[in-house]
Amino acid sequence: MGKIKFEEEINRTGRLVYTNVGCSMMPLIRQHKDLMIIEKPSGRCKKYDVPLYKRDDGKYVLHRILKVRKDDYVICGDHCWTKEYGITDRHIIGVLTGVVRDGKTIPVTDRRYQAYVHLWCDFFYIRAAILRSKSLLYRLKRKLKR
Repeated sequence: MGKIKFEEEINRTGRLVYTNVGCSMMPLIRQHKDLMIIEKPSGRCKKYDVPLYKRDDGKYVLHRILKVRKDDYVICGDHCWTKEYGITDRHIIGVLTGVVRDGKTIPVTDRRYQAYVHLWCDFFYIRAAILRSKSLLYRLKRKLKR
């Protein structure tokens, strides 16, 4: 995409098709393998939407909305356990409308996608405990190898 900013591309064409960097949205989006289809938001985001937003420090992030509040959103990546607060509509550039995996487009309206979202998000505290435990075990393993 060169030097064009994501928001410029979305404003110009109405959508952005791009691959991700990082693992915060696994298992839904695999780094450098899957494509994200992001479109200009129409109105306020809803719970379970996956906005592309730009933090105040200029970093672009794609994470899922866990809670919609009056003035902001509570957001967290699917492969994360720490929630982010204070993301407002002014930060949001676009919203995920589909994922291209192995050449097949999976729209966010797909039944299987919706089932994944509810299982993954409605049991957030179980997911968080599992991810924290895995992280702790990984760190202990690394420490023992030294």
